[in-house]
Amino acid sequence: MSQVQHSAKRIVLAARPVGEPKSSDFRLEEFAVPTPGAGDVLLRTIWLSLDPYMRGRMSDGPSYAAPVPVGGVMEGEAVSEVAASNNPDFAKGDIVRARTGWQTHAISNGKGLIKVDPKLGPISTSIGVLGMPGMTAYTGLLDIGKPQAGETVVVAGASGAVGSAVGQIAKIKGARAVGIAGGKDKCDYVVKELGFDACIDHRDPDLAAKLKDACPKGIDVYFENVGGAVFEAVFPLLNPFARVPVCGLIAHYNDTEAKPPKWAASMMRATLTKRLTFRGFIVSDFASRHGDFLRDMSGWVRDGKVKYKEFVTDGLESAPGAFMGLLKGANFGKQLVRVGPDKA
Repeated sequence: MSQVQHSAKRIVLAARPVGEPKSSDFRLEEFAVPTPGAGDVLLRTIWLSLDPYMRGRMSDGPSYAAPVPVGGVMEGEAVSEVAASNNPDFAKGDIVRARTGWQTHAISNGKGLIKVDPKLGPISTSIGVLGMPGMTAYTGLLDIGKPQAGETVVVAGASGAVGSAVGQIAKIKGARAVGIAGGKDKCDYVVKELGFDACIDHRDPDLAAKLKDACPKGIDVYFENVGGAVFEAVFPLLNPFARVPVCGLIAHYNDTEAKPPKWAASMMRATLTKRLTFRGFIVSDFASRHGDFLRDMSGWVRDGKVKYKEFVTDGLESAPGAFMGLLKGANFGKQLVRVGPDKA
């Protein structure tokens, strides 16, 4: 690690992908570790979060956020150590969360840096169950889904960072939780470890029939992370007044053209006659709820009511491969990259 003191690394967007991202869409660069100026801090990255939304940042189509420019550092949130500080608000050794991207070192003027409290849990959880993914689950389910005791909540991507939290929160609120995940191992984990009532393998050719069997009273809340064939299996089972928080559509992120479903007209009719609520959201929509989230989620994690799993690769160089695997469901839990040593 002695070289890190003199040389830093970053991964930049080399080309905009067409369809699935490939290795040549990323480029690893070396650069000199920057020196902080007046009011600045030098950050050393410890943990990097990889999330599906990053696929959207690689494209230049219309979106809620600006794309990563070709040649720019890949977008991402990280947990970092303050390696040097000329800012009175931050001391050397402080652990912070910041959107520094895919790089080993970064300079910050302190704006947007959030100190991480190691007493709440391992610092990696600040970009996992106690960070953006956890808050996405918390606000999307509680503020949009609004599950009631006895209702049935279905969540796609149930073994992932967001989906796993959604189902566990649903159980805390007295609802029945049914997960959809990829493969027997993930489904077993969702039921046996996380306490979901059932989990269906989305690769099963009888997905629609098995989901119907698992939801004999229909579906009251569907937390959408996937789209595609999973949504098609869910939609006919939605009860009157069902709520659908739309968090992600990972099945479509590599699409090269938009194709409306053949049954769009019948979907609109059902939305009308069943009085369904669909709402897309971005976690920042609920920024004012962060205090409530951190209080509740940290308590649930501490009490063992919410469990989490981390899927870790080592070294910044592993990020492109791990990200491409994430889009295919290769991860099992929250996808993280251990960029540097975690002294905490």
